[in-house]
Amino acid sequence: MSLLVKGHALGREIVSVTPQSAHWRFVGFTAYRLAAAEKIHFDTAQREVCIVVLRGVVSVQAGAHAWKEIGERQSVFDQSSPYAVYVPHSHAVTVSAHGDAEIAVCSAPGHGDLSARLIEPGMAKRSVRGQGSNTRYVCDILPQTEPADHLLVVEVVTPGGHSSSYPPHKHDTDNLPQESFLEETYYHRLNPPQGFAFQRVYTDDRSLDESMAVENHDVVMVPRGYHPVVAPHGYDSYYLNVMAGPRREWHFKNDPAHEWMLQR
Repeated sequence: MSLLVKGHALGREIVSVTPQSAHWRFVGFTAYRLAAAEKIHFDTAQREVCIVVLRGVVSVQAGAHAWKEIGERQSVFDQSSPYAVYVPHSHAVTVSAHGDAEIAVCSAPGHGDLSARLIEPGMAKRSVRGQGSNTRYVCDILPQTEPADHLLVVEVVTPGGHSSSYPPHKHDTDNLPQESFLEETYYHRLNPPQGFAFQRVYTDDRSLDESMAVENHDVVMVPRGYHPVVAPHGYDSYYLNVMAGPRREWHFKNDPAHEWMLQR
């Protein structure tokens, strides 16, 4: 089974990954494009979700909670954080678009007694990671310091000619505090949109070793292994990461073969 899930250029559902389609236990991800006045309805059932407003303006109804006309970015490459909404399990949800919009619905098993809440742009921590041609720009939308059952959500912008998720790292072993087991999806966007990036997913013993050319709206699934990304010159890379596992902690291990560069 390929780890690359191709996005659709047309239609409401851009791309979707479920635990069943991925043959794993935790992470679900769907991206939608909505036209003006279009609505989507779904029930969270036994899952928690984080709805990320990638671009445009939407209203969200989650049970008795409602947030009107949230969102301000026109592109995921705008230098601002997104609006997002956290919704726990057992909630009916309606998302309504005010003009063209794009949203991501990130999900994982839900079991707690948390309340639905709005995550405003000012609540998302922004940081710069790496240096030189390894520099990238990170926005923590739903980090482990904020309440959720399993979900972790973060977005990253990598300038053209730079590498990201690099040196290669993995989080596929339940060995806290050194490393945690987390499934992960990468939802890729490129600027300009006709561009491409490269992602490799591989294990130490190479029982898994897949290299992919990813295009706008593609998803790469990371069930295990190291998973670096490279953005070619001229094309900036954006990706939205969704992670989830048995314990909601992100601890990773770098590939020892490439860790030398951190000492420079």
